[in-house]
Amino acid sequence: MILDNSLNHAHQQKEFNLVQVNGTWIRQSQPCHQTEGRLSAAKIYENKSGHGLCWTVVSPIIFTYRVIQCKNLLDPRNDTILWGHVEDQEELKAMRSNSKPVKRFVVIDETVNQLYGSQVTQYFEARKIVHKILPLPTTEENKSMELVTKILDEIHNFGIDRRSEPIIAIGGGVCLDVVGLAASLYRRRTPYIRVPTSLLSYIDASVGAKTGVNFAGGKNKLGSYIPPVATFLDRSFIKTLPHRQVSNGMAEMLKMALMKHKGLFELLEAEGRNMLSSKFQSCDSTNSSKEDSATESTRIAIETMLEELAPNLWEDDLDRLVDFGHLISPELEMRVLPALLHGEAVNIDMSLMVYVAHQRGLLTAEEKAGIIQCMLGMDLPVWHQECTLALVQKSLSERLKHSAGSLRMPLPTGLGCAELFHDMSDDILCQAYHQWSDELAGHK
Repeated sequence: MILDNSLNHAHQQKEFNLVQVNGTWIRQSQPCHQTEGRLSAAKIYENKSGHGLCWTVVSPIIFTYRVIQCKNLLDPRNDTILWGHVEDQEELKAMRSNSKPVKRFVVIDETVNQLYGSQVTQYFEARKIVHKILPLPTTEENKSMELVTKILDEIHNFGIDRRSEPIIAIGGGVCLDVVGLAASLYRRRTPYIRVPTSLLSYIDASVGAKTGVNFAGGKNKLGSYIPPVATFLDRSFIKTLPHRQVSNGMAEMLKMALMKHKGLFELLEAEGRNMLSSKFQSCDSTNSSKEDSATESTRIAIETMLEELAPNLWEDDLDRLVDFGHLISPELEMRVLPALLHGEAVNIDMSLMVYVAHQRGLLTAEEKAGIIQCMLGMDLPVWHQECTLALVQKSLSERLKHSAGSLRMPLPTGLGCAELFHDMSDDILCQAYHQWSDELAGHK
C-alpha cells in the first residue's frame, strides 16, 4: 500500500523567519512575536513526510552594481577608477583615510595596452597605488580556461583583499568576460570592475552579469552570472578603434533599436554613417542641454539593455528579447573564427531574421528594405556564404534543446517593437532563407 503524504502537505509545512541576535542566527516560527534583532529576507520552510523532514531554503540574492558614464577616466585627478564603485559615503571616507597602502590588480588587453598602457601606469604611479598590470591577448581564439587560470595565478601571487581591492578589467568584451569569470572563481567571488574600450563592450558586455569562456568548440559554454561592482564608461577609448570595430559595435545597438526603440532606429538610420565616421566622439558645443547623436544613441542603447537585463540577471526567464541576433550567430561565429567579429555575426543573424519576420507577415517589404539599408549604411555584413540553411537548422535545433523545448525566437513586429515566437515552420524558414540568399548574396 502506497501512502500519499502530499495530501497532508499544507498542514505539515512550517514557515520560519531568520533573526540575528548577538551575532547568532536563530529561526523563528510564523506567526509569533519577533525577537529584537536583524531580520533576514531569507526564510526556511519545514515539511514532514513519511520519510522524514524536508527543509526548503528561500534566500533572495540581491546584487547592486553601478554603470557610470565618465570622462577623462585615466586623468590622475579623476579618482573614479579607484573609488567610483563605492556608493556609501561613510565607507568611502573610511577607505580614503585608511593608512594601509591601496592595491589594484589590472588585466588589460594587450592591444589596448599598446595604446593606453603608459597612461594606466602613470595614473597608478601618480596616485601612489601599489599595482600590477597584466597585459593579455584577449581574443576570441584565446578565450579559454587557460587564460582564466593565468589570471588567477597572477592574482594569487600579487595578493589582494577580496573585500576592498576589486580586480580591474580594461579591454573589449572578451577581456571583460574572461576577467569576470576569474573574479567569480577567486575565493568564490571577488569584486571586479569593467572598463570597456570597444563600442561593442561599451553597450553590451559591460552592463550585464554574464562572464564566460569558450569550451569544447562552443561559444561561452563555461561561465557564471556575476555582475561587476561597477562599470566605468569613457567613450574616448572608442576613438582609437579601427573603423571595422566601431561598425561591429553598432550591431548590438541596432539590435536594441529593432527590438524596442523606434527612435533609436531612426537615429541610426539618419546618423549612423556619421557616428561611424566620427567614432562616436562628441563635438564640443556650448549648447550642453541638447544631446548629440553619439551621446543619445549610446545612452538609449544602455538604458534599453539594462531594462531587459536587470529583471533577469540570472536568465531564469528564458524569454529574452536580447537574444535577437543570437540564435544562429554563435554557431556561425565559431565556425568561421576569426573571419567574423561578434557583432558582424550577430548582424548576419538579424538580417536573416528580418526576412523571417517579413515572411511571417510581421514586417512590410518597405520596413525590411529599410532595416537592410540601415545595416549596410553602417558597413555591417548582411550575408555570409557559411551561413547555410543546414547551419541555420542546426542552430535552431540546438536552441530547442537548451530553451526548454521552445524556440523563444525574438522577431521584430515593426520598427522598434518585437515579440517572442515559439514555433517555426520549415516552409517559412526555407522561403525566408532562399529569398535572403537571392537578394543579399554577395553583399559584404
